[in-house]
Amino acid sequence: MTNSADRLSGALFLLFGLALYFAVIPAYVEIAEDGNIAPNTMPNILAWIIALSGACLVVKPTKIDAISFGQFSRMAAFVFVLAIGIYAMGWFGYMIVAPVLSLVIMAMIGERRWVWIAAGAVGVPALIWLLVTQVLDRSMI
Repeated sequence: MTNSADRLSGALFLLFGLALYFAVIPAYVEIAEDGNIAPNTMPNILAWIIALSGACLVVKPTKIDAISFGQFSRMAAFVFVLAIGIYAMGWFGYMIVAPVLSLVIMAMIGERRWVWIAAGAVGVPALIWLLVTQVLDRSMI
């Protein structure tokens, strides 16, 4: 990428992170009366990470060349699979789609070790479900 492309994408991520923090998260994350962790804590932290990362890219662009068409098409395939997975979660639920989505993504990146496949397809979705539904007392519908 050229410096101007890095700076432009960094500025877009900076604006995106700030928009998340100041507009999207306050409008769409509900306030909880009880609990140890406010529901907007992690989204706010992640919004700031996105904004600060974008600012860093604006200030100090990388020296990496533009990606090839093959790399771009592979990235587009990942985005497509994630979009289909998120859409399917609305129809079939998290507990059905998340393990399948994990398996597909691990196959796309070439993971072949059975221990990691089992941990990624069963362990990580179960841990996310446990943290969200039991610890944070939130629904995963």
